Amino acid sequence: MDVMRDTSPDAELRPLVERAWASLVSQADAIADDITLTLIAIQPEWHQNADPSVRADLRSSTREHVRRGIRAMAGLTPGANPVDLWRDTGRRRARQGVPLEFCLNAYTVGTRMLWEAMVHQQEALGIDDRVMVLAGRQVWTDLDVQNSVMSGAYRREAALLQRRDLQLQGRLLDGLAEGRGGDPAFAAEVQDILGVAADAQMACVVAAFDGSRDSPLRNPDDRLEKAGLMSFWHVRGDHHFGLVPLGSRPVADAVADLVAQLSGCNSGRVGVATADDLSGFGTAFQLATHTVETVPRGRTDIAVVDERLPQVLLTASPAVSHLLVRRTLGPILAQPSHQSDVLLATLRALISHGGSPTHAAQDLICHRNTVIYRIKQIQDLTGRSITNPHDRLLFALALMALEK
Repeated sequence: MDVMRDTSPDAELRPLVERAWASLVSQADAIADDITLTLIAIQPEWHQNADPSVRADLRSSTREHVRRGIRAMAGLTPGANPVDLWRDTGRRRARQGVPLEFCLNAYTVGTRMLWEAMVHQQEALGIDDRVMVLAGRQVWTDLDVQNSVMSGAYRREAALLQRRDLQLQGRLLDGLAEGRGGDPAFAAEVQDILGVAADAQMACVVAAFDGSRDSPLRNPDDRLEKAGLMSFWHVRGDHHFGLVPLGSRPVADAVADLVAQLSGCNSGRVGVATADDLSGFGTAFQLATHTVETVPRGRTDIAVVDERLPQVLLTASPAVSHLLVRRTLGPILAQPSHQSDVLLATLRALISHGGSPTHAAQDLICHRNTVIYRIKQIQDLTGRSITNPHDRLLFALALMALEK
């Protein structure tokens, strides 16, 4: 049986097309170097700041692409598959940190300049216009395939690198939360990977998931980055936590700005504590975690530990907190609910006004004598006096513990 042959008009022209491309083989390196110089002119700042090894690789890679491209279109490498070159280039550029748009632009610029070289050959060699049309279709079609293969490989490699980076960042943040920041070797690794110096002031932000799969902080790193703040985030148990370097500003000012920024992406309970250096981050993590627990569930508050020290103390010691409520407010809580609610409201008003019945009565919208009568009930039930500073402190702490 006869083998079918391609008898299309294009098939008759292919030898001429290959011959036209073959005329550029000796110029391949010169064309490639012109492409490299053009790319440098387009992105001079990036090329100037790039690692010398990356710049050298870009030049040699461009030469390899042009050589193999010309030889393939000239039919001089039958059976050769340039796809592996494009795929390897995409992976390598992702590892080198070259932006994908630069890579795609390089392929477009390279293809255009290669075609311009062919146009010059037409003038010099008198190549037929039909041959040029087929050659142009070939080179621009290859560009689409190049871009698809290279960008696909680039994105897969970039995603893999991102996962590795996130795993490494998570390991470091876990170590800091566990108190390893005081280990010089570990602190040096944190500085090398995250860029956070051992003596840097920093905040620890802890947000509680509270049974939801969605974080109570939506993309905090993006929001903080827009405000000029670097941050690193990780999930640990039921908490989404982050390390935020505060720079050299006064801590109170920096924390106030941090809270203001986080308020724009907060939908749950959040606690903030600070550390003077990496060695203190583990303590800050614990304090921020306890601070979260001072915020009632269902609220969307951002609590700073310095503003809630008594509540944090109680949260950190559940047994003490329970005992305090039982021994101080137990007799009041044992009363019928309508009576206990009135006495607790009166006690809160008295605490807010330093034990003054007059001011408490104004808050409660009742007569001063009514408040005095309730004070006597409280004293009779608890055996404690609102005028005694020690008893008043216990009442205040017990009320805080009750409200948690």
